[in-house]
Amino acid sequence: MRVVVDLARCQDHGQCVFAAPEVFHLDDGGKLGFVAEPDEALRDAVEEAADVCPLQAIRIDG
Repeated sequence: MRVVVDLARCQDHGQCVFAAPEVFHLDDGGKLGFVAEPDEALRDAVEEAADVCPLQAIRIDG
């Protein structure tokens, strides 16, 4: 599984962080960071994060 975030679209709302904190985080400056190739066991959480993103900036490949 590969996580792709359109950082031009993302506005750092952080909803993904609540849904999948093992994959998404906000840095000290409030900007989104993420694990591009998380463990497959986290798929449900990543799918939830993609669903709750208000700007639909998260995509899952594979």
